[in-house]
Amino acid sequence: MGLKIAIQGIKGSNHHQVALDYFGEEIDLAECLSFDALVQNLLEKDADKGVMAIENSIAGSIIPNYALLFHNDLHIIGEYYLNIHHHLMVMEGQQLSDITEVSSHPMALLQCKEFFKGFPHIRLVEDVDTAETAKRIQAQNLKHVAAIAPKVAAQLYGLDIVADNIQTIKNNSTRFIIVKTRNKELPEIEINKASVRFIANHKRGSLAAVLNVMSDCRMNLTKIQSLPVIETPWKYAFFVDITFNDYEDFSKLKALLDIMTEEFKVLGEYKKAMV
Repeated sequence: MGLKIAIQGIKGSNHHQVALDYFGEEIDLAECLSFDALVQNLLEKDADKGVMAIENSIAGSIIPNYALLFHNDLHIIGEYYLNIHHHLMVMEGQQLSDITEVSSHPMALLQCKEFFKGFPHIRLVEDVDTAETAKRIQAQNLKHVAAIAPKVAAQLYGLDIVADNIQTIKNNSTRFIIVKTRNKELPEIEINKASVRFIANHKRGSLAAVLNVMSDCRMNLTKIQSLPVIETPWKYAFFVDITFNDYEDFSKLKALLDIMTEEFKVLGEYKKAMV
């Protein structure tokens, strides 16, 4: 039996594709219809590792997943960038002209909005997963209903693709993170990226001071995302991704931020992926 990998969605989803690309074919899947369920699988040790989308080049960050990471003490051990291709698929024998309803994940619907402006009679319905709709069309023999899903879903569930690559922006990529309940799997010499969370001191210039220290420690800041600290109104935590050439520089930064910030936590140390 291979590694048990928790994914958001089911077989045929983009999360499934990332799991195959990152871990190979010899894996067992824990299919989860929400990110909360994915996290629960990891916490209860029903899965070894998880695949979680964290940001998209069009739609931006998936904000709730940052909070899920932090509050459940999960760690990022890797990342993967997947070029997203959305295809419109129907039951065998159906045509584009037969469609009256399209069901898919809200993110997929958002990324294909322009295509559907040409079909005002088609009703767009939000669903929990792209591939789940494709599976339901096959299982229930649904006519007049289409799914937006990856090509692998059409192959798995025997559907016909009636429109290829319907996403508005063709260069559409999603960053996925690989998570587990323990930090770093690699030797320090191979680690060149980290994700951290901190709360800056509540005084003028404190965030600028932190960013200056990152620069002084030869960090390259690739992402910064602020989120409210729920327990304290008008206080914000910053989630930051940084890359570096020398792990010793990162060790120095960790020691400094421990002193400079109100709260500091490393969310993951890993190897940066090719974009």
